[in-house]
Amino acid sequence: MHLGLTPWDFSDASARSLQSQAVRAESMGYESFWLPENHFNERAIPDPLMLLAAVAAATTHIRLATTSYLLTLRHPLQAAEQVAVLDNMSEGRVLLGVGRGFAPDMLRAFNVEPKDKRRIFESSLKTMRMAWAGEAVPVGDGASVVLDPLPVQQPHPPIWVAAFGPKALTQAGRLGLPYLASPMETLEVLARNYAVHRHASEQPVREVPLMRTVYVATSEREAATVKDALAKLPMPRADGVPCVDDWAVVGDATEVRDRLQEYVECLGMTHLVATRLRLPGFDSAALERSLEALAGIVK
Repeated sequence: MHLGLTPWDFSDASARSLQSQAVRAESMGYESFWLPENHFNERAIPDPLMLLAAVAAATTHIRLATTSYLLTLRHPLQAAEQVAVLDNMSEGRVLLGVGRGFAPDMLRAFNVEPKDKRRIFESSLKTMRMAWAGEAVPVGDGASVVLDPLPVQQPHPPIWVAAFGPKALTQAGRLGLPYLASPMETLEVLARNYAVHRHASEQPVREVPLMRTVYVATSEREAATVKDALAKLPMPRADGVPCVDDWAVVGDATEVRDRLQEYVECLGMTHLVATRLRLPGFDSAALERSLEALAGIVK
């Protein structure tokens, strides 16, 4: 199983902090380092590729990944150029998770009407794939342009689609692209979502990635403490019944191994992306110890 992770410390999203975390993750055996894209909030990451370029300079082989590079907010040719440049800088290490964006105010800030986001997303992706293939991309009045440099990975870096609702899941499946699920969805919801995605796919999609909050505890008491803290986070569930085990994997090494195997058996999970605990002030040494233990479990 491919094992990736997001930064475990977002209290400092500086390039130096992210470099340090990625170097540590690489040394533990993690295969990909993931950044989200978000705008207009505290400690926002509006340009994940720029920060991943800094990570590329400090690492040698870990993949540089985005959970939701928002195609709706960018000119597709500029986005294609930026991705190609990062793929060249990193010698072919980009793994591109793409999205549409869901917050109406954010979309409108970039002159995007929310109702148009799926259409813009698909059109942008089509243009980007043309550009990455070295094809002449029409730009109007009979003129066209050809991208240079092209990505190291051909025909382009792997593309996964962050999706939440049935329309987005169907679109990802129809495009033949893996679906990157939210880390907050239950196993039951994920099973339904993957069924929708598979039904829309003309050919089987081999990659089944899953983002999950994971913590490997050293004792039952520590696991219970972490679960109690997670249960108090303001994360409302649609059914109104918050249950940490529905969206997090917390326990000793054996429990974590068994829960991950359940995801493999039920969903066919091929890639695990471990996400941060979202507990401010949690002991950083304990987090790193948990991540090291997780790497040992998966490997």
